[in-house]
Amino acid sequence: MLLERFVKRIHDADSPPLIMGILNVTPDSFYDGGRYNSIDAALFRVERMLEEGVDVVDVGGESTRPGSDPVPLDEELKRVVPVVEAIVKRFPELPVSVDTYKARVAEEALGVGAVLVNDVSACRFDEAMIDVLAHYKPVVCLMHMKGTPKDMQQSPFYEDVIGEVKGFLEERARIVKEKAMLPDDRIVVDPGIGFGKRLIDNLTILDRLGEFSDIAPVLVGPSRKSFIGMILDLPPDERLEGTLSAVAVSVYKGARIVRVHDVKEAKRAALVAWEIARCGKSSC
Repeated sequence: MLLERFVKRIHDADSPPLIMGILNVTPDSFYDGGRYNSIDAALFRVERMLEEGVDVVDVGGESTRPGSDPVPLDEELKRVVPVVEAIVKRFPELPVSVDTYKARVAEEALGVGAVLVNDVSACRFDEAMIDVLAHYKPVVCLMHMKGTPKDMQQSPFYEDVIGEVKGFLEERARIVKEKAMLPDDRIVVDPGIGFGKRLIDNLTILDRLGEFSDIAPVLVGPSRKSFIGMILDLPPDERLEGTLSAVAVSVYKGARIVRVHDVKEAKRAALVAWEIARCGKSSC
């Protein structure tokens, strides 16, 4: 079964990390908004990502960039569910993730074949999400975010960013597992690069990413984000090299899933970093 194979790959430390390809079916995402708003365009993009070595595709219908407004439920359903269903039918061996915090969107996406719910709120924004997880028993990614996408970058501050983020993720993982009766192997955590974080917070998290592996396998999403732009003074469409640096560091520090726009390039960077890390652990 696809879900079981996907879970096994996430937890197989002897295999390379998984590359999660971003598929935003939105008009306003910060990098690729408006490119894949039709089913045909989305399928074409997924086919290209498969050629480049993608391991899982993450479909999102609401931008969560800093300052963004929520999308009405009906609109998100209309954007996301037909695309998920079309991908599952065309590429039945490809794991599909749904990037949403809305229980109804997750429920319908899981109903047509998605196997992962990527919830930026860690199941806090919609209480009904727990019931959906309890019914379908998918993989769920719990992400840390200070505030909401609308206000998360308004002067965020931490006394101890690692301790606070880790404590949050530990608590949310415990609550979600208990309430949804999920097996331990269905939980993934994401420290939330760029979600209510200063530059120093993002860099500290990446440097100490391995500490989050004590909770569950780690997903990290540095792709073309503003912290890279701050370092390089470049716009999103010129942040590929910076992204690849962050991908390599993330994998070397233990990330099991890396969420990216640029699949081919990230796949190559991740594999090299993983081989270096593996050699260090085994003394070659």
